Amino acid sequence: MDALDRLQPVSGRPWRMRPVDLRVARAIQERYGLPELLARVVVGRGVSLDEVEHHLAPSLRHGLPNPSILKDMDKAAERIARAIRSREPTAVFADYDVDGAAAAAVLIRQFRALGHGAQLYVPDRRGEGYGLNAAALTALAAQGVRLVIAVDCGTTAFEALAAGAAAGLEVIVLDHHSPEAGLPPAYALVNPNRLDESAETTRQLGAVAACGLAFLAAVAVNRAMRNAGGFAGRAEPDLRELLDIVALGTVCDVVPLSGVNRVFVARGLQAMARRRNCGLAALADRAGIAQPVDAEHLGFLLGPRINAGGRIGRADLGARLLATDDPLEAAEIAGILDGHNADRRAIEAAVLDAALMAAERDGPPGALVMAAGEGWHEGVVGIVAARLKERYQRPAIVAAVTEGIAKGSGRSMPGIDLGAAVADARRAGLVIAGGGHPMAAGFTASADRLEELRAFLADRMGATRATAAAQTIDLDGTMAVSAALDGTMATSLARLGPFGSGYPEPRFLVPAARVVQAATVGSDHIRFRLTDAGGHWLGAIAFRAAGTPLGDALLAGGSAALHLVGALRIDRWQGRERVSFRVEDAARPW
Repeated sequence: MDALDRLQPVSGRPWRMRPVDLRVARAIQERYGLPELLARVVVGRGVSLDEVEHHLAPSLRHGLPNPSILKDMDKAAERIARAIRSREPTAVFADYDVDGAAAAAVLIRQFRALGHGAQLYVPDRRGEGYGLNAAALTALAAQGVRLVIAVDCGTTAFEALAAGAAAGLEVIVLDHHSPEAGLPPAYALVNPNRLDESAETTRQLGAVAACGLAFLAAVAVNRAMRNAGGFAGRAEPDLRELLDIVALGTVCDVVPLSGVNRVFVARGLQAMARRRNCGLAALADRAGIAQPVDAEHLGFLLGPRINAGGRIGRADLGARLLATDDPLEAAEIAGILDGHNADRRAIEAAVLDAALMAAERDGPPGALVMAAGEGWHEGVVGIVAARLKERYQRPAIVAAVTEGIAKGSGRSMPGIDLGAAVADARRAGLVIAGGGHPMAAGFTASADRLEELRAFLADRMGATRATAAAQTIDLDGTMAVSAALDGTMATSLARLGPFGSGYPEPRFLVPAARVVQAATVGSDHIRFRLTDAGGHWLGAIAFRAAGTPLGDALLAGGSAALHLVGALRIDRWQGRERVSFRVEDAARPW
């Protein structure tokens, strides 16, 4: 039996060393001059010998596909270019999450750079729900709008698009959510997951978020404008300056950071460092980010503040912040969003406590965690579902019930397509409306059918088998406390970023370390020091660990040694750098 198999991690998730082809690792060392550790990490993530150069330095020139490979993209781009040239009244209709806000801001900024304005419309989460709706499209038509560009929604909006067409609108859909067998009556529908798309297009772009599709559309619109002589006597807009917004939406929509998504995030973080988007700069200042922004900042500090507007405030605040060029407006909106985020945390904590009780009321959760409650704030059910997923390491769904109607949101695990499962439930008549993509989905259903829906989804997703595979924590090696202290290893590992969904940060096992000076910081984080037999010590933290088995083990501390699993990071504060260890799991020695 492998030594790791004998351990009993407090999370219940087995640990294993990530399999690595040592011959390929050695070849990478020799060709690219990488240290052995970095070569092993790269190989362990499926990067081939010939891909390493572009993997370490992602570029638009090498990684950006031709937008024309997407069905309807050229038709959409030419229609948008025509609207810009003729100053035709146009509206951008966006989802209220970060991806939708980012996609809308990309298009609005491009319109502005080309001398034309586009109206923003974001539906109210409570009053209108997700996506296109007939009333909103009819109202836009009555205001004189003739072209609507729907981003991050619209793929299954059959009735709404029919109503829009009847009102005289032409609607272009830029979306990535799971489609039906047929297509709704849109002027153009760009979705890499269309069932009639080529297998190669879906392979390349099927995991791109809506903001990434909006960027590809912007590239295609620039080309259409160029072909029509629209840039005579003036420079083309530099679309690379929009990549900071695209990076934010890509990370926050938890799509895999591979292929073109990796290019978007890597180049977007570089653009963000220049702080030319005053909205992002104001929000980073409000969030207290005093060091160069990385993917973790996007997902855990900036994204939640953008989302807070749609969850408990005005749904359009995030898109307006990302789209504005007015520093005063940016500062005002950033302050409002920061306040909403503080309120959101309090609401979320109350709903999370209730959801945990509901999830365990009948014993430990099965393959699918599902919790519903009367009066829960529907604006936080998605993030509470994410917390349940993290805690139980299986797909989770949380629903807010009001007057017999449940509005739910779910988060999934790698290999479990939740969006497709919810779409199947809609076709089976178990939900009134719903859909999504593999890692996240939402729905509206009758409250008295929730148990039937839970059983259907658990069966449809084959969650028992997929969850077992997803629970494993893959390790990239073993690390002594003393080896981490000079920062060389952490600095080298940072070269392999950005890290995120589908491309996890390297994890290491620190064996037989002792935990000292452990204390709760913030609301639920545990900060402590790791020491070894030689007297070396390393600062460490476990996020959101208070009240969990991991937190209990760390706070117990004492003289007993622990095997710890986590990631090595460099924290920067007030011009100083410090190596720290982000702990994810622990186990007692045999």
